[in-house]
Amino acid sequence: MTDADETVITAAIRAEGHRPGALLPVLHAIQDRLGHVPPAAVPLVAKALGLSRAEVHGVVSFYHDFRATPPGRHVVRICMAEACQAMGADRLREHAQAALGIDFHQTTGDGGVTLEPVYCLGNCACSPAVMVDRSLHGRVSPARFDDILATLDTP
Repeated sequence: MTDADETVITAAIRAEGHRPGALLPVLHAIQDRLGHVPPAAVPLVAKALGLSRAEVHGVVSFYHDFRATPPGRHVVRICMAEACQAMGADRLREHAQAALGIDFHQTTGDGGVTLEPVYCLGNCACSPAVMVDRSLHGRVSPARFDDILATLDTP
């Protein structure tokens, strides 16, 4: 762990650690700043909050919103909720995985794209929906997915 990472982790604990149920706010604060929750953060957070390492690790590994490794330069989320599934999300998922050569929760070898499922983007009327970084896209077909990927600055 770098000194900069430790500074971020310590600041997150200081800012959020006083709250009731502080574990989730602390972990979110760390991930918001670093893009992930480094495994080295687990003992620091556990000690500061009076929890076991297993409890902290269990939360990080249970919730899909947290990741233990840095994401790619771009995070692509495909909605897999019922409305999107009814409109072709499974076909879109298969296409995305083949196009990128990765599965959900993986990052392309060049570090360009991380692919993740999400279970509602609130864009049900325009299913299937995809979020690329913070940009929401609706009615995404496999061809439109390829067009969106082509706009990304990946190597």
